[in-house]
Amino acid sequence: MRHWRLVGALCGVLLLGGAGCGIPAESDVTVERRGVTATEAGSANGGGSEPPSPTASGTDNEAFVRNFLAAPAGDADRAHERVKQFVAPEHRARLEVKKGGEVGLTVVRLRDQPVFTGNSDSTTTVRIAVQQIGVLRANGTLVPPVATETEYKFRLRSAAPSGAGDDDRTGLYVLDPPKVLLLSDAALQQYYRDAPIYFWNSDRTQLVPDQRYLPLAVPKERRVNEVVKWLVGGPSDWLRPGVVGLPERTEMINNATGVDGRWEVNLDMPGDDQDRIDQLITQIAHSLGDLPGVLELKIRNNPQPVQDLIERRRSEQLYQIPDSPQRFCVYDGSIHPLAFAGEAGGTVPLAAEVNRNVVSAGIGRKSNGEIFAALVRTASKGRQRLAVGTGTDPVAVFNQGRSEFTSISRPVWLRAADSRLAQGLVVADGRLYRFDQSGRTDPVSLNLPSAAVTAVATSLDGQRVALVAGGRLYVAAVNRDGGGVSIGPPRQLVTSLTALTAVDWVQENRLVVAGTAGQPAIYEIGVDGALETPLKTDVGAKVNHLSAYPSNPTALLPSAAFMYDANGVAYRSSPFDRIQPDQVRQTAPPANGARPGNPSAPFFIY
Repeated sequence: MRHWRLVGALCGVLLLGGAGCGIPAESDVTVERRGVTATEAGSANGGGSEPPSPTASGTDNEAFVRNFLAAPAGDADRAHERVKQFVAPEHRARLEVKKGGEVGLTVVRLRDQPVFTGNSDSTTTVRIAVQQIGVLRANGTLVPPVATETEYKFRLRSAAPSGAGDDDRTGLYVLDPPKVLLLSDAALQQYYRDAPIYFWNSDRTQLVPDQRYLPLAVPKERRVNEVVKWLVGGPSDWLRPGVVGLPERTEMINNATGVDGRWEVNLDMPGDDQDRIDQLITQIAHSLGDLPGVLELKIRNNPQPVQDLIERRRSEQLYQIPDSPQRFCVYDGSIHPLAFAGEAGGTVPLAAEVNRNVVSAGIGRKSNGEIFAALVRTASKGRQRLAVGTGTDPVAVFNQGRSEFTSISRPVWLRAADSRLAQGLVVADGRLYRFDQSGRTDPVSLNLPSAAVTAVATSLDGQRVALVAGGRLYVAAVNRDGGGVSIGPPRQLVTSLTALTAVDWVQENRLVVAGTAGQPAIYEIGVDGALETPLKTDVGAKVNHLSAYPSNPTALLPSAAFMYDANGVAYRSSPFDRIQPDQVRQTAPPANGARPGNPSAPFFIY
């Protein structure tokens, strides 16, 4: 039986149509049916920007429940009113309305099909098992969940009961509704635009994305106003330690306006630093996503030069990264290139004499050709040690760390514009460590329960990390003020995966994560936990190594590109194939007819 969470993961791409029948009025039988996608009024397949009306599903119980869980989507100021239309008039007072307070939508993931039970009074009891994902705030952020319920129960009745004289409409009503405004994760993906905004890091050398959601019903004319208002409001709480907001006391002067692709924004922003103003223009341009047109920015009514949004995004790209992956692996203790059809092969940027005794590696390449390499090497008595080398291709000199560990994860670099600040992170014996170009490792404090850290991954912007600790998934901001590395308070992400083992960034705001979903599996998960898409549900063995090539506005890939190691066997995605020895390049044939070794610890260089 296919779970609703799988349908929800695909909802933003393909709307699954379906038809159901109501439960007989006098039935005491519990019935389970496949869910159906929210249906737009007047449309068979949905796809509109507004959530469905209460009458769009007719008397179909399943479709009505799905639409009820989409009702709050859209303009937050009207969320209560939209939900009330689904609720019987005599039960509308149960919906909590916080006077003068912000409207927050309780976003849930359905764990299973809803269960319908017919009652003798011609009503139907509905039970939905849920996983609490978070609260969608009016500023487009999805903050950690507040509610703890794992199940919601309410009843349905006909909207036009015999002799009621209530109204002449047909369809259904909700009785005993939940007190909160419920929004399904499928509805979040269907009726909202993925709309990240960007903030500068502390040294103002890199823009960092902050995940937001904008209702599709918001027209272009309001989109600019909402985005600028979000920027003025500052970054999300969890991201705040790694970025800087606009200057204090910055305010909008009137609403942003737009006519014929000319968007006017007027800000009261302290200071007259022209460089900061120019950076603000870049910040706004990227925060508006793919919106075309020109920006007319005014600071205290003083106009700045008009900027073409598309041209500004093109000239001030977010990242410098090749547009095609280059894959490598460890083979017989050395790093070797991997060769697949349709992909450009690479060369190992290490001198042959240092490319030995390797267990795993993290290697970065800057636009000027400089190489940053961190190798986990075998040491004495089966232990492991980190070695770090930087320089021009090929790197020939490595600094060996003094500390030896029982086990070290794949090392990762924190990307930075200034190569002198090159630092990385690695997990060793259950703790997170920072390393630098000298190979020195120092423990990094984490505000986490006393659970072993097993994996760490860094984002393309170098200001965010993903962590697996105690089998759970976390994200956190990185602060590098003063040349050091500190990690802000981690935010735990909700996922239906359990016993997580590995993670990497596969997009700006998406992670690829290995864990268990009944059996070992790999999922794509949003940076706030809202998106959850199964990528492979039959991995077959525990994944202990995972590496991804991040798709981004500069390098767009048709699908997630990642590789992983499970039980000593290396695999790649798209398609899911085992990496064979004959796909490893620059190797010598086995001596004396010995069997070839197995590729392991695959990774990308970019």
